[in-house]
Amino acid sequence: MSHKKMKLKLLFNLFLIFSLFASAKSTCNTTTTTEQALLLKAFASVNNFKSSWLRIPKQNCSNLPPVTEINLSSRNLSGTISWRSLRNLSHLHTIDLSNNSLAGSVPPWFWYMPSLVEVNLSMNKLGGTVGMPSSEIDASSSAIQKLNLSHNRFTNLADLPKFSDIRTLDLSHNDLKFLPFWFINLTNLEYLSISSCNISSNLKPISNLKSLKYLDISNNQMTGNFPKDFPPLDGVQFLNISYNNFTLAADKPQKFDKSAFIHAGKIIGSNNSSSSSDLHVRPHSNSSSRPHKLPKKQKPFIQKIKKKNHKPKTKIFMLAISLASTFLMLSIISFAYCIYKRRKLARKNKWAISKPIQLQFKFEKSGPFSFETESGTSWIADIKEPSSAQVIMFEKPLLNLTFKDLIAATSHFGKESLLSEGRCGPVYRAVLPGDIHVAIKVLEHARDLSHYDSVAMFEKLSGLKHQNLLPISGYCIAGNEKLVLYEFLANGDLHRWLHELPAGEPNVEDWSSDTWEIQNVSQITTPEKLEWHTRHRIAVGIARGLAYLHHAQSKPVVHGHLVPSNILLADDFEPRIADFGLIQNRGSGSTGEDVYNFGLILIELLTGQAGSIEMVNLVRRQMREGQGENALDSRLKLNIDSVSEMVECLRIGYLCTAEAPEKRPRMQQVLGLLKDIHPIATELTRVN
Repeated sequence: MSHKKMKLKLLFNLFLIFSLFASAKSTCNTTTTTEQALLLKAFASVNNFKSSWLRIPKQNCSNLPPVTEINLSSRNLSGTISWRSLRNLSHLHTIDLSNNSLAGSVPPWFWYMPSLVEVNLSMNKLGGTVGMPSSEIDASSSAIQKLNLSHNRFTNLADLPKFSDIRTLDLSHNDLKFLPFWFINLTNLEYLSISSCNISSNLKPISNLKSLKYLDISNNQMTGNFPKDFPPLDGVQFLNISYNNFTLAADKPQKFDKSAFIHAGKIIGSNNSSSSSDLHVRPHSNSSSRPHKLPKKQKPFIQKIKKKNHKPKTKIFMLAISLASTFLMLSIISFAYCIYKRRKLARKNKWAISKPIQLQFKFEKSGPFSFETESGTSWIADIKEPSSAQVIMFEKPLLNLTFKDLIAATSHFGKESLLSEGRCGPVYRAVLPGDIHVAIKVLEHARDLSHYDSVAMFEKLSGLKHQNLLPISGYCIAGNEKLVLYEFLANGDLHRWLHELPAGEPNVEDWSSDTWEIQNVSQITTPEKLEWHTRHRIAVGIARGLAYLHHAQSKPVVHGHLVPSNILLADDFEPRIADFGLIQNRGSGSTGEDVYNFGLILIELLTGQAGSIEMVNLVRRQMREGQGENALDSRLKLNIDSVSEMVECLRIGYLCTAEAPEKRPRMQQVLGLLKDIHPIATELTRVN
C-alpha cells in the first residue's frame, strides 16, 4: 500500500514540475511577444515600413530576446512614429532612424528612457523641443551618451542638465536660435556640433567644457572674444568657428587650419583691424616680385614718366575694375534669376496639365499589371485585360472608358505623371478623352474592401456635393485596386500654398484685385489686408465644407484625416476638402477629431508654421497669457488694423484644440464665429 502511495506521490511531483515549466515558458513567450508587438505598433503608421526589417523570430521563447536595438537608417521612411509604443521597451539601448523623412515631434519622456544610450535621428523632418523642463524631470538622469539630431527642424532645447553622461552631441542644421545656460553642466561632452542653427547668443554656456575634443559652431551669428570666451583649446583637436561675429585676437592658435576662421569676425591687435572684419590668409612674399634697383642716372627719367602717367593709368585701371565688377554682378544676377525662374517653373509644372502621349498598347502577355512609384513601392492591378475594368464617370455616364484609358492617360502610371504619394496612396495627373482633366488616386487602404462595398461607398460619396468639397468624378475597380477620380485643381493644396510658394502667396504674377470679385470696398484692397482676408476666406470655406459633412446628413460624415495637403484650392482660391468619407478604410474616427484637426489648420493659417503638438501648445499658452499677437505670421502683421481680427481667429483655433473633445465647439458654431470676425468680406466672397 505504501509502495502505491510512493508512486502516486512521484507522479504528482512530476506533474507539478511540468506544469511550472509550462507556465514559465508561457510567461516568457507572452512577455517577449509583447515587446515585438509594441515594436510593430510603433511603426504601423510609417510609410514604406516593412516588418521584415526588424528580423522578429516567429516562435520559440529562447529565440525572442528583448529588443535592444532599432536600426532603420536610410529606408525611405515617412510619416510619424507612435513613440508611445516604444516606452515599455525597457532594454532598448540603441535607436538609429537617420536619413529618412520622418516627421512630427519626439515626446519629452523619450530622452529619459533608462536603458537608452545611443540615439541617431539625423536627416529627418522632426521638430519641436529636445528634452524636458527641469520641473517635470524626475530624480533619474538620462543615460544617453551619443545623440545626433542634425538636419532636422528642432526649435527649442529644454533643460538638459541631467544629460550628465553625454559625450557626443550633434545639433547642427536645426533652428535653435540661442544657446541655453545649462550647457555648462555637460562636463563630459567631448564632441559638440551646433553648426547652422541660427544661434545669435554668446559662447559663455560652453566656455567651461574642458573635455571637448571636437567643436563646430560655424555658420551662426554668435558673439564673444576668441580665444578668451572659448573652452580650453589645449585638448581640442578640431575647431571651426567660421561665419560668426566674434572678436578675434590676431595671434590665433597655430594648431588649427586657417579654414576654421573664415569670416569668423573682427580682428583686433593687427594693422588691418580697422579695414577688415574677417580673417584672411595673406599671400607669401616673393623676392621675384620686388622691383629691381635701377642705376642712379635712370631714376629721374623713370620718376618723371611715373609722375606723368600715374593718374591716367589709375583711372583706366579703376574703370576696368568697375566695368568688370558690373559685368560680373549682372552675370550673377542673371544666373540667379534663371535659377529662380527654373525652380518656379518646375513647381508650377508639377501641377500643370499637358496632353499625355496616347500610347498604342500591345501587351505581350496578359495581366496582372504592376506600377512602381517614386518611393519604391508598387501597386498591382490583378486583371488579365486592362479593357475589362470599366471606369464609371458620374458626371458623364455615357463616356465609355476603361482601365486601359487610364494607363494611356498617365503614360502607364509613370513617375512623370505622379503628383504625390499621400496617406491613402499615390496620386496621378491625367487628361482623359474629351479633354477631361482629372487626378487619379489609388486607394491602398481599400484593397480588402469587397466589390459590392466599394461600389456602395463610391455611390454614397458621389452624392455629397458642396461648393467646398471636392467630389469624386468617377471610379475604377481593377482587381483589388480601387481608383478614384477627382477634378484636377492646378493651384495645388493648402500646404504647398502656405509653405512652398514664395512668401506664402498663391501666384504673385497672376494676382489681381478682382480675385474675389470685390468692388468699391477700398478698405480691404491693400496687399497686406488682401493676404489676411485670403487666409480668412480659406478658413471660412473649410469650416463650411466640414460643417456640411457633420450636420447636413442624416448621419455625420467623418473625414478622419483633415490636413492642409487634403485642402485643394480652386482657380479663385476657394478651398475644396478632398479625401473625405474614406474613414472606414483607415479605422475609427469622430467629429471631435475633425474639429481638432480644423483647429490645427486654423492655427497653421495664422502662424505660418507647420502644425505640430509643440506649436499648438505654444500658441495655446500664448493665448492664455494674452500674447496671441506674438504667435501671428509676421507676413500678416504688416497692417495693424487687422491684428485684432487675426487674434480673434486664433482664439477659435484655441477652442477647437481643447484637450477634452466635449469642450470643443461643433463645426456649425465654428463657422458662425469665423463669419462674425469679418462679416463684410465673408459675405462678399461667399458662394451659395
